[in-house]
Order: sequence, then C-alpha cells, then structure tokens
Amino acid sequence: MMKPDEFYITDGLYVFTERYHLRRQRCCGNGCRHCPYEHREVPEEKKASLAPPYPYFGGPNAKFD
Repeated sequence: MMKPDEFYITDGLYVFTERYHLRRQRCCGNGCRHCPYEHREVPEEKKASLAPPYPYFGGPNAKFD
C-alpha cells in the first residue's frame, strides 16, 4: 500500500515521489518524473522525449533520517 508521502495527484494522474521509487528498489522503465535510478530501464528513444531529471539527493542508496 502506498503511503501519503509517496505520491501526489496532478491533473488527475498519480505522480510517484522519489521515496516511492526508492522503496520499489528499481527503475520500472516508464520514464517517471522522480526516478532516482537515472531512467536505467527506459528505452533510448523514449529518454530523448523526457524532461530533464529532477534533482534528487543521495541516489538509490539514500537513507532517510
């Protein structure tokens, strides 16, 4: 189950936060806005159409205190 700090809704769509992706522990390949895994699984042709990645702190091994 998703926690309240793991998503928000914009224009009727769920947007998953970095915290959600870190808990998931891998890139899903969909080109998510807050992907901390540098879109590793996104096909190259799709990467070109993505907005620049949002800054994140700590990368996939980040610890939240």
